[in-house]
Amino acid sequence: MSAPDGSPVGAERSIGQLFASATTEMSALVHDEIALAKAQLKQDVKRGAVGSGAFTVAAVVLLFSLPMLNFALAYGIRTWSGWNMALCFLLSFAANVLVAIVLGLVGVLFFKKAAKSKGPQKVASSVKETAGVLGNAKPHPRAAIEDRVPEAIEAVARSSS
Repeated sequence: MSAPDGSPVGAERSIGQLFASATTEMSALVHDEIALAKAQLKQDVKRGAVGSGAFTVAAVVLLFSLPMLNFALAYGIRTWSGWNMALCFLLSFAANVLVAIVLGLVGVLFFKKAAKSKGPQKVASSVKETAGVLGNAKPHPRAAIEDRVPEAIEAVARSSS
């Protein structure tokens, strides 16, 4: 088994290796949180599309069913009840409006579900929490300069100049 940077797990790693490992893991965490936010947004958009579709179907049903359904229903009511034809047409229209209202309510329910979803807000708060933890992290105490090997100090001085 090995660490993310390829070094053995039990081996002592340098500060550079530890920093590189932490940077890699933070980058992976941020990428995973972005992917989660995208997935949650896709789900919210899908819910909104279903709600829009329900409203569209409600409008189409109301529009195209009125002429044919009104005649069929009105003549059916007239046949079964013997009532006045005007009352029969009014009842058939009321039935069509009732169907449209039910489909409209289904659309409202899907819109409310899409609006209530807190998907991206959860991910954003998680990212802020991660940033807060990293902001409060204290650096590891370093050994005194006298305790270090002089060659290492010179190598660092040469690389920074």
